[in-house]
Amino acid sequence: MVKNYPTVSEDYLKAVEKAKKKLRGLIAEKNCAPIMLRLAWHSAGTFDQCSRTGGPFGTMRLDAELAHGANSGLDIALRLLAPIREQFPTISYADFYQLAGVVAVEVTGGPEVPFHPGRPDKAEPPVEGRLPDATKGSDHLRDVFVKQMGLTDQDIVALSGGHTLGRCHKERSGFEGPWTENPLIFDNSYFKELLSGEKEGLLQLPSDKALLADPSFRPIVEKYAADEDAFFAEYAEAHLKLSELGYAEAC
Repeated sequence: MVKNYPTVSEDYLKAVEKAKKKLRGLIAEKNCAPIMLRLAWHSAGTFDQCSRTGGPFGTMRLDAELAHGANSGLDIALRLLAPIREQFPTISYADFYQLAGVVAVEVTGGPEVPFHPGRPDKAEPPVEGRLPDATKGSDHLRDVFVKQMGLTDQDIVALSGGHTLGRCHKERSGFEGPWTENPLIFDNSYFKELLSGEKEGLLQLPSDKALLADPSFRPIVEKYAADEDAFFAEYAEAHLKLSELGYAEAC
């Protein structure tokens, strides 16, 4: 889709660059890349292409959205970000949350995801229930990512590779453990672990296993396990699309 990005001021661009540096320091010091990526994804993944509601427009700052079951624990991310956020009041929450996700991938060794500032903050949170359910399979993944958000099968698999970062917490999701041996490094090990089978101490969710069982998803998993450069390139493309759902759309 052709994008029509808004023009932002030189001062705004400078503020974004300064905030990016501060975020690099915070994420490296606190080892909080996984939760920052989750914040960015959950902020954006509520977009519904039919109603044109939800999406990466800063509504996670609102208590109503933060209270959604799928967002359990994201208050931690907002608390960590608050001191930096206060230094850059001109940057929209929408841009700030997506910038944190881009930096989280970069700091942990992942690809550079392009960032186009100018997202407005919206006042209405999305309805609950639009984010993917980890207990479900490929039909559900397509309902959420393809039908609701407007993404593709390739995007689903590439974005699933973001699970190379972080771990599940039983009190938040009902699941426990990391997907990979080093959950603070962004690489293609998620796909390698998925193909090697279940391993003690590592997690495979039903939605992860669905990538192996589905005849369209599995070849992409195999490609990414064998070729990290291909994964990085297509992950960056998918992350960019997710972070801009409903934003800067050409008329």
